[in-house]
Amino acid sequence: MKIAIISGSHRNNSQSEKVSRVIEKMLSDKEHCSDTWIYNLADNPLPLWEESIWDKEPVWETRLNPIREQLQSCDGLVIVSPEWHGQVPAGLKNFFLMVSRFDVGHKPAMIVTVSSTDGGSYPVAELRMSSYKNNRICYIPEQVIVRNVESVLNEDPADNNESTDAYFRQRISWTLDVLLAYAGALRPVRASGVALSDKFGNGM
Repeated sequence: MKIAIISGSHRNNSQSEKVSRVIEKMLSDKEHCSDTWIYNLADNPLPLWEESIWDKEPVWETRLNPIREQLQSCDGLVIVSPEWHGQVPAGLKNFFLMVSRFDVGHKPAMIVTVSSTDGGSYPVAELRMSSYKNNRICYIPEQVIVRNVESVLNEDPADNNESTDAYFRQRISWTLDVLLAYAGALRPVRASGVALSDKFGNGM
């Protein structure tokens, strides 16, 4: 199975990207994951959504088709979001306006949030509340909130709080196993065609 990892920070060399790279490495070591794809919003900023996307204007098709192709080839996603002022970054919310049910619909997604302090819960609630309606992404019940992120998941063990780092690595690995189980389980749902309806193209 192929898993997409969306690093939702606009900043270069961000803690979200660091966490995304750790997750990529963990997935590559798992038996049931054959491939990964990281989309880093810091290196691939998307302009704000506009109605011309619906009209399939060439400039938007050129911009979005490579992203769509990658997402359509994936069986699940990991969404990594920092907490900025208690919110999901604007670029990540904008990303969810760009993707459709044909890209991520009825695919499981794991939420990972990142905080420099003891925060990180607000982006979980925001993503679960408002990022799935029309694209039909399916968030699994488990999530990971990486608190005090500067002190964990670093390449140099000397930069980590040993016990906390071990906990987060174990928790992330277990939650990825849950994600992969959901990814396998939801394949037949998509293959059945029951979830595809032009009559009900938008969620309620």
